[in-house]
Amino acid sequence: MANRLDDLDLKQSLSAEESERRVVAAQKRLLHLRLFSAGLLGPAPHAPGLLVIFEGFDAAGKGGAIRRLTAGLDPRHVRVMPISAPTPEELRHHFLWRFASSLPGRGDMTVYDRSWYGRLLVERVDQLIDESSVKRSAKEIVDFEDALVNDGVSLVKFWLQISEGEQLRRFNDRAASPAKRWKLTDNDWHNRSLRPQYLGAIKDMLEWTDHSHAHWDLVAAEDKRFARVFILETLIKRWEHDLERRGFTLPVSHGTNYLI
Repeated sequence: MANRLDDLDLKQSLSAEESERRVVAAQKRLLHLRLFSAGLLGPAPHAPGLLVIFEGFDAAGKGGAIRRLTAGLDPRHVRVMPISAPTPEELRHHFLWRFASSLPGRGDMTVYDRSWYGRLLVERVDQLIDESSVKRSAKEIVDFEDALVNDGVSLVKFWLQISEGEQLRRFNDRAASPAKRWKLTDNDWHNRSLRPQYLGAIKDMLEWTDHSHAHWDLVAAEDKRFARVFILETLIKRWEHDLERRGFTLPVSHGTNYLI
């Protein structure tokens, strides 16, 4: 898995026309699946809850991808959780404790903008925990995700990858734009200065926490149009596969020109 990060082709791109066509088609299919999974299309039981995790470098495009993912859904049918540094109260508990209340129940959908993987990234790189805690936490994350999946959660995980040069370009773009400046913080510059350490931590994270029912999907995010289409179509593929393996008969979406 770590080698896949090095081999990821960041030059992949899509035209604006093709990207828009495929985004719209995928959004329609996502809406159909979401209504189906929530039991809103007829007398059917609630499907497993869906949890989508977004991780990636600062300015990799997580926010834009999440907006495209949720744009076609009723706001009542999806919960987006931006995850920041733990509060003093949360630090008094096990690091996974603070996520309990936002996990999706059956028929629900939650999207995490960052997640418990901060434990293996920022907390490790900034040496807020020691290496023995890092290894223990990685195992606990895998066990936790296994428990969620076995209890009825469909779990999809994305890592958005961009080059050092593209990240700097996006940082400078944010700094120059009054509408985007709020997105750029001192922590972003700090994290950028530690990119080599982050790359090592990311590769370890991918190696340790890619498992049978919660694989990592690596996203070439240099071209935002390509990344958004890849994420939407991959999410649908992963979600459909998990529903089918649990014995659900998927609805057919007519007239969407859906491509995977």
